[in-house]
This record gives sequence, structure tokens and C-alpha cells, in this order.
Amino acid sequence: MSLESQSILPRNGQKPNRLLVMLHGWGANFNDLTGLVDLLDLPDYQFLFPNAPFPHFQIPGGRAWYALEREEREGLTESRQLLLEWLRSLPEETGIPFDRTVLFGFSQGAAMTLDVGFELPFAGLCSFSGYLHAPPQGKKTSPPTLIVHGDRDPVVPVQAAREVKEILSKQGVTIEYCEFAMAHEIDYPALVTLKKFLKNLY
Repeated sequence: MSLESQSILPRNGQKPNRLLVMLHGWGANFNDLTGLVDLLDLPDYQFLFPNAPFPHFQIPGGRAWYALEREEREGLTESRQLLLEWLRSLPEETGIPFDRTVLFGFSQGAAMTLDVGFELPFAGLCSFSGYLHAPPQGKKTSPPTLIVHGDRDPVVPVQAAREVKEILSKQGVTIEYCEFAMAHEIDYPALVTLKKFLKNLY
């Protein structure tokens, strides 16, 4: 099993020198976040959208990084390994090094970002409406991390983001933390924050 993905190159036809990898949430698929490309308007970036490896148990066409409906998180170990292997292949595949690559995730995708993101020397990590599986153990890197959450989120309560901030800050990670008056979604002010974070990395 391997991860399939779709790529979006700069609209201006120029060769990209930065990479933004975006992990979708539970029940979505690799098409879910592609609409953000034009809104972000980042002409130096290539965007990559991997599909989670498992079919969602209820939603036709939906994918899952693991079985969120089960307490034991069936599939998480396999998904973590597949994602890490795929991410490790990207510098050679794209020609863009890790220090010019940012890993972004939404919801379950954000949990995966926080799970594997400290294993590789990314330029930055972004967790939107996310949560931690567990505090990172023996992490190898500490890239700057943007945490964005809605204070009206009925799916992943905002307390989860506050806990991420507290845990990672104690581990020495540089955190940028923002709460917005939104639900389980990515609204325009959150995108503005993301774009600013990306520009400040370089």
C-alpha cells in the first residue's frame, strides 16, 4: 500500500521552490483542501495533497487516516508509516528540500501532522482544528508550529488546541497560536494567518 496524491503547480508556470503538503480530515479526501490554493495565492509553492490510505466506513469516496470511530485507533500505525515513507520521498520527487517544505493538516490530518511532523526537518508545521494523539516522544526536530482553532468547534473542542500549545511549548517548540470565532472549518481570517506564517518562515 502506498499513498496516492495530487499535485498543483504554480499557476504562473514558474518552477516552485517551496512546498506545502496538506493533509485532509476524517471522511474527506485529497480533493477537500485544493480550493485553498487560489485563496492562498502563493506563486512560489507547489501544493501536494495525499489521500489517506483507508476508506471511510460511512462516507462514499471519503478517506480516513485511521478508524476514528474506534477507541483503539485501528490503522494509525500503518498510516503513520505510510505517511512517513511518502514524505521522505518528496525531496527527490519534487526537488524541494525539507527546509523549504511545510506540513499542514486539518482535523484528523492535523493530528497526523503533529504525529509525524517532528520526525523530519520541515520548515514549519500547521495544525488547523487538530489534536495530539500523544505528546511527541523522542522528537528529532522542532520546527515552528502554527496552531489555529475555532472557539466554536463542535467536533474537536478548542481545549484540544490549548493542550497542544501547552504540551509543545514545554517541549521547546516555537508556537504561534490563534483562536478564531469559527466552527470546525477554515475561514478567511485563518487563511490570512496561515499565509503570514508561511511568509515569515523564510
